[in-house]
Amino acid sequence: MRLRRSPRRAACWAVAAPVLCSAALLGSPVAAAAAEPSPAFTADALSTWQTDGIVWSLASANGVVYVGGTFDSVRPAGAAPGEQQVPRHNFAAFDAVTGALLPCAVPFTGGAGTVRALKPSPDGRVLYVGGSFSRAGSTGVANAVALDTADCALRKDFRPAVSATVRAIEVTDRTVYLGGDFGRIDGQVRRHLAALAPAGSLLAFRADTDAPVRALSAVPSRGKLYAGGDFDTVGGRPAHALVALDATSGAAVRTYPGWLPPRSVVKSLAQDGTRFYVAAEGSGDRVFDGRIAGTVADDRMVWKDTCLGATQAVLPYRGVLYSASHAHDCSATPGGFPERGDRQHLLAQSPRDSRILHWFPDTDEGIGEKVGPRALAVERGVLWVGGEFTRVNGVPQQGLTRFAAGPDTGAPQTPVLSVSSARAGQVTLRWRASWDRDDASLTYLLYRDGRLVSRQVRSSTFWNRPWMSWTDTVAAGTRHEYRIEVTDGTNTSPRSPALRVAVPSGPARTAG
Repeated sequence: MRLRRSPRRAACWAVAAPVLCSAALLGSPVAAAAAEPSPAFTADALSTWQTDGIVWSLASANGVVYVGGTFDSVRPAGAAPGEQQVPRHNFAAFDAVTGALLPCAVPFTGGAGTVRALKPSPDGRVLYVGGSFSRAGSTGVANAVALDTADCALRKDFRPAVSATVRAIEVTDRTVYLGGDFGRIDGQVRRHLAALAPAGSLLAFRADTDAPVRALSAVPSRGKLYAGGDFDTVGGRPAHALVALDATSGAAVRTYPGWLPPRSVVKSLAQDGTRFYVAAEGSGDRVFDGRIAGTVADDRMVWKDTCLGATQAVLPYRGVLYSASHAHDCSATPGGFPERGDRQHLLAQSPRDSRILHWFPDTDEGIGEKVGPRALAVERGVLWVGGEFTRVNGVPQQGLTRFAAGPDTGAPQTPVLSVSSARAGQVTLRWRASWDRDDASLTYLLYRDGRLVSRQVRSSTFWNRPWMSWTDTVAAGTRHEYRIEVTDGTNTSPRSPALRVAVPSGPARTAG
């Protein structure tokens, strides 16, 4: 994908010149906009395999993306449900770059038959798997196992007996942390949060919570583990939905009163070494559903956005924060959109100030709880998205999709031309601005009788498509054909159908 062009607030125009208003554009003041980070991906979805159910978790290592969820088969892109199915029971693996389905296919069955958490070891040699299952292949297990990524073989050393669903896994060089619904591991009390050695032995770490843990993120350099979920207490003391723990003992080192209201819970956590990010889901009308950024060094809040629409996943990558949600009112967030009766399911934001960036691929809300995407992962420069959606950018695609740095292939929609007025020697044309999923600034090219007569640059979004116009000076009493096309600099729409105009030779008249 090319570098982003900065938005222009003012349109420019000229008459009968193929090189139009370029000098004005070059002189446009864009210092503030240029400081914004740029998304690393286009909004154009790559061809991707699909699942026949919900994807709950994604993980990546050594060029492979692992997919966990509640599904029984996968099928190629473009295949309708029930067609070309390949068995994959709640777990599948794909080449991150090509998207090819790989033979790593351990079935996780029994229990509720679902994989809810995946996490590789720091060296990528081991993949830890959690969920609600009693069998991994033909082997009896209890909700958590580990695989060798080299051959997809089930490891014999990591076989903890976890009493209920595992919903979150975090891994450091020395420790594997599990979070979820459980109350015991290997017969010992560990309420919703536990730590094990990579070889599977239970560690002394204790941080009992009163409700499930859904998200974990470790910062080994600071000896800290962030935990998020549905809880209100940790170790018997108040700590609503979010806590920072000593990574060795489990003692709470920081709580966050006031960060999340009583009916908001934490669904995802991530950190980039400098800041940590919180994804919240609220229960009830207009209860906080957005994202929070805090500093890793001193646990200070940097920002808290105001978007509504339960956030399911956050992922920082190359200076941009990506999130999965069903955002429907971001009007008070910088760069945000108002309540419109529809929802946006993937967002990119500036980690500095929460500003929403111009990157708007989208899904539908799909099946299950109808929240759309639920998991994000990046491997080899490709963003993978998993969830319960059944469409991506308006095209049928279930459970999985991918976005890469390029090529940018999506052309803006062709505007519809109309004549707003015609008088002797003049024709005024009008159209509504188009919009593009990953380019705010678009160039509109207007042709009279096949000749370029106007070039205008205008910024637009899906929620703000301004009306545009241009007045052509021609000989009275003549007839002309007008067409328009729009380009994002790489992709150009088809030209519009010809609009035929008879120019009056007498008094002014108005046409629709």
